[in-house]
Amino acid sequence: MLASAVNLRRTRLPFSIYSYNVFDHAHWEGVEMNIAGTLLLLSLAALAAYVAFGGPKLSPEVRRVIKEVVSDETTSVLRGQTGYAHSGSIQLWYEDLTPEQPEAGTVLLLMGTGGDALMWPRAFIDVLLAARFRVVRFDQRGTGLSDWMDGWNRKNAYGLTDLADDALAILDHLEVEQTHALGLSLGGMVAQEMAIQHPRRISSLVLISTSPDVTDSSLPTMTTGYLLRTVAQSLPILRYRIAGGEENLVKERIAKVMLVQPDPPLEDVRDLAQHVVYDLRCRRGIHASAVLQHQAAAAVSRPRSALLANLRVPTLVIHGERDPMIPFEHGRRLAELIPSAKSLFLPEVGHVVLYPPIPTFMDAIVDHLGRAPD
Repeated sequence: MLASAVNLRRTRLPFSIYSYNVFDHAHWEGVEMNIAGTLLLLSLAALAAYVAFGGPKLSPEVRRVIKEVVSDETTSVLRGQTGYAHSGSIQLWYEDLTPEQPEAGTVLLLMGTGGDALMWPRAFIDVLLAARFRVVRFDQRGTGLSDWMDGWNRKNAYGLTDLADDALAILDHLEVEQTHALGLSLGGMVAQEMAIQHPRRISSLVLISTSPDVTDSSLPTMTTGYLLRTVAQSLPILRYRIAGGEENLVKERIAKVMLVQPDPPLEDVRDLAQHVVYDLRCRRGIHASAVLQHQAAAAVSRPRSALLANLRVPTLVIHGERDPMIPFEHGRRLAELIPSAKSLFLPEVGHVVLYPPIPTFMDAIVDHLGRAPD
């Protein structure tokens, strides 16, 4: 009888344990789901708080300047003669600024990926004008008031040689036989193609934060870490674009500059705010597709290393040693490739070197332009 009872208990025990485990597993599964849900909500709340309150802080003084500019009548940021040139069927907008003193030469400015002519800071242009240089800036195709290339796709992407032809069309229209070509990032690649194709028309090159060939596998590329940091830094600034309106769009641009220059002078803030407002009211703003178009132009273009090795145009290469977008090795390789090229490598400087115009940076450019033969 006792043995039977023991056997009965033994036959029931596994069932009892199994029944308890089912309950226990279901219980903890529910707890885990609750914890996961709570963590997700907390993460979303933290992200919302970061977007709402993170990013560069606009001081009361900066906010006051922005509000004043937005409230005022539109201030024209153009000081030169403007017009349109044609590169084949493509219409290109330009501005031609002349110095008060007799000209020391012409400088053609070539902006980087997706950027239009108005992105060249006033202070930068003022230094060139004060050095008696005529300054020509223009909207590359896809930007500003130039043709936006409707119907563009990667299968029929234009290349850097096409952009170089556009720049030469501007010079032809203005009857400029010879110019200094100063290019930033993608603009530096276009300047290289101009010098390769028409070396006699280029007095000198100033190549800033650019590359001899972005498709060269022996050179480093933008890192994943940089992309993630860029996304993280840009998230809080999105609140201005989401809110919309002129004032918030100006704040967005100022905040982007403050990622690079945390405490810009108020006169620079006013100047940039006036440019943004003028662009919004009198032009067409930023064309996001131009970024894709220009990136594709660099990617589909021919290798230039061998061609640059035969270049005989006086060249100054400027590159930030902490450039995460076009790593420093690109600038060093570029300076090595072009015979007799001079270089200015800037410690602790990233991809954007134009805010503010660093004295060493501007002095080197003006000295280089002045030494180039006519």
